[in-house]
Amino acid sequence: MSIPTILENRLAIPAVASPLFIISGPELVIAQCKAGVVGSFPSLNARPEPALDEWLSRIESELAEYDKANPDRPSAPYAVNQIVHRSNNRLDHDIEMCVKYKAPIVITSLGAREEVNEAIHSYGGIVLHDVINNKFAHKAIEKGADGLIAVAAGAGGHAGTQSPFALIHEIREWFDGPLLLSGAIGNGNAILAAQAAGADLAYIGSAFIATKEANAAEGYKDMIVGSGADDIVYSNLFTGVHGNYLRESISKSGLNPDDLPQSDPSKMNFGSGGNAKAKAWRDIWGSGQGVGAVKQVVPVAELVQRLQDEYQQARERVGINPAVMAV
Repeated sequence: MSIPTILENRLAIPAVASPLFIISGPELVIAQCKAGVVGSFPSLNARPEPALDEWLSRIESELAEYDKANPDRPSAPYAVNQIVHRSNNRLDHDIEMCVKYKAPIVITSLGAREEVNEAIHSYGGIVLHDVINNKFAHKAIEKGADGLIAVAAGAGGHAGTQSPFALIHEIREWFDGPLLLSGAIGNGNAILAAQAAGADLAYIGSAFIATKEANAAEGYKDMIVGSGADDIVYSNLFTGVHGNYLRESISKSGLNPDDLPQSDPSKMNFGSGGNAKAKAWRDIWGSGQGVGAVKQVVPVAELVQRLQDEYQQARERVGINPAVMAV
């Protein structure tokens, strides 16, 4: 197993905060990095296009100021998520911005592109690619990705259906590089379980929706706090790609969460509603099955501290010195 060099001695817990469409902005990313987890955001959140330049400039400058004031506890690196599917007509521009600011980590989704990986490698950045099965994992590494994000059953938003144990096992049979696990990780026990299963880092999304810094509607945050695993619905109706969504948000949009039609995958329409009248992610709210661990809306620093405390307690329970962190 392998922790990327760029993350060594930079993390409070072995975790990366996943990019949340609409929700992740500079305020959330900066708070996550200062708290000791990799903060990330989809480049498409910065609208219009010139806003991405402004966002990256702000993130770079504020984290640099923080690191200068806290040399003994520097911030974690940030990551930019790129949708590399051919339907993304902003990709070239957004990659140029990543190169301009030398974004330390780029997370690629929905396709593996050699030219994207080469662009990020040109300045020393690393690329993590999310996959839902072993076949896509092989393709991503063959095309130059540095690490993988195994998106297993129960992950929020676009997600796969495989058990994390099966998915991690199959990937680890041939890949010993950086491997992250996504899927229902909402507490410190789950972070340790991800490592025990063979992953290097946990990939956490839904818990960060219910934070003060998240750019989510208060109703969305409250729904996260009030929901459990039974309140998650898996459907491809809203974007053309299967994903997990909050049952109550589907009902409030006038749809029957127990009788949703199938969408045409060839008409993928990220963020604008797919074939449904209600729009993902504005009306239909994504969430993973791990939301039962989220009990209140808190600042990012408080959430990360909870995760860190739980993680250390879990390590102690299984006989691992909690003072010896894996990150």
